[in-house]
Amino acid sequence: MGADRVLRVGVVGAGVMGTNHGRVMAGLPGIELVGIVDPLPEHRARAVQLIGCPTFTDLDSLIATGVDAVTIAAPTHLHHQVALACIARGIHVLVEKPIASTVQEGRDIVGAARAAGVTLMVGHVERFNPAVAAIKQAIKDEDILSIAITRVGPFPPRMSDVGVVIDLAVHDIDLIRWFTESDIVDVQSQLANAVADREDIALLQFRTASGVLAHINTNWLTPFKARTVTVATRGKYVMGDLLTRQVTECFGFQTDGSYSMRHLPVGQDEPLRAELLAFLSAVRTGSMPAVTGEQGVASLEIAIQCLEAPKKPAASAARPAPRKVVG
Repeated sequence: MGADRVLRVGVVGAGVMGTNHGRVMAGLPGIELVGIVDPLPEHRARAVQLIGCPTFTDLDSLIATGVDAVTIAAPTHLHHQVALACIARGIHVLVEKPIASTVQEGRDIVGAARAAGVTLMVGHVERFNPAVAAIKQAIKDEDILSIAITRVGPFPPRMSDVGVVIDLAVHDIDLIRWFTESDIVDVQSQLANAVADREDIALLQFRTASGVLAHINTNWLTPFKARTVTVATRGKYVMGDLLTRQVTECFGFQTDGSYSMRHLPVGQDEPLRAELLAFLSAVRTGSMPAVTGEQGVASLEIAIQCLEAPKKPAASAARPAPRKVVG
């Protein structure tokens, strides 16, 4: 594909995420945003108002206009069907995280894309957060010991059919795999549903093949959003706030307990813009995308393992009577 040819791109889904995709795509050089697909009239109306692009009620109408690539920001349970329909027509695909509802559906998408020779990328947008990039750079030659990630906030107004593990923690599972460049081999999870039907508190612990211990604390019970990452290595302690985009490292530890501290430079890019540019670059050059389908499936597989632990209601006032100890 000519590196300078205008790419015709469509977006599937005009919810919050899809509208963001459309807004960013419409402003990218060398791109023609062909339009956004959504069955809901109010979603289409919002897309017209915010982006001013054409809208379609169904995928076939978009495909009929001729598109080179699509981004899929439809509800997760539709990813499989939409991705396969696009891949079958030779269209390059970026699918929002999680790649699909099940590991098997994810593998189907990966296999179809490979067989068709099209680019498949998964939208794990946190990798493109400049603070995450700064953390990754700071630890690149370090012997990582442990990683702790907190991703908490209030109950989301636009909730789909998933709990915090698939909605939030899947970001951090991907980050742990990316920071360590290792697979997760051991999973322990504690889940509870305090106010929702699905789990809304999750404490997840992992060990990677390389021996790194990691944990994720995530919930929908915190009145404000917080997104923090800390990484301990043999030579450094790195702290990052993914919202304020401040990254600090402690280093030069002395036997008397003193150490040095510095703020690291962090870029200003909009993560979604950086992600879409990376996808379009992979489409143009045929190179491996920044987040492959296989990586998306691996993170989903770990998230589903976390969910297979029995869920429990959160603590309530009622306490069971103490058990008798049999001597």
